[in-house]
Amino acid sequence: MIEKHSLRGKGNSLAVRRIASGADIAAGVAALTRACPAMAKAHALTGYPPLRRWSEGFPGLVRIVAGQQLSTASAAAIHGRLIARIDPLTPEALASTPDEVLRACGLSTGKIATLRGLTDLDYALLGSLDAGTLRETLLARRGIGPWTADIYLMFCRGEADAFAPGDLALQIGVQMLFEREDRPSAAETNDIAERWRPWRGVAARLIWAYYGAVKAGGRQKTTAAIRPTPRPKARRTPPARGGTNSG
Repeated sequence: MIEKHSLRGKGNSLAVRRIASGADIAAGVAALTRACPAMAKAHALTGYPPLRRWSEGFPGLVRIVAGQQLSTASAAAIHGRLIARIDPLTPEALASTPDEVLRACGLSTGKIATLRGLTDLDYALLGSLDAGTLRETLLARRGIGPWTADIYLMFCRGEADAFAPGDLALQIGVQMLFEREDRPSAAETNDIAERWRPWRGVAARLIWAYYGAVKAGGRQKTTAAIRPTPRPKARRTPPARGGTNSG
């Protein structure tokens, strides 16, 4: 049975916090590794995870939608072709781009429809919304599911407590980290992540890094052997996140 470790009441502010720099990542890692042996285990193998901050607003949503249900490499290739063909990548520019051009960039018919449906959003208003309202606003749009909304909150808004339990690589990473026989469902992953509030966004980055490191041949250590590390380690960039993502 997985032991639960709460970060609440241990000097961690519950106020809304944004992840904007490596210092924010370090603060989150410090809190997580003090409270949770599993997080200390991940950190011992991977070091500090990358910041992963993307553009907020329409460009960020385009990047995420392009990556739905694709590997990291395939998503990056499509996004690269998009920004090469549409510069600057604004709602107005994409709305006036013919479907054939978007298809040539690698977008499916469904993703083209999703992106066209996002061109009429009020992005100034979107940026002023709290995380919960923003998530619900995005979910109301065609082609936007929980994964897309959660990744937007994590990488574009930098919400420190955002989490994407539907991400396949996160689920497999949790399975590896807790040495489970089965991969947890999205609901189970979400429940497990409750112990990492208010730093679930940093926990997710550590889990992705751990997943990548283990897949690349890194030695998986047992939780009991891990001790929190008080001093920052040298930064190491883990392999890119893999897995299949859903909307």
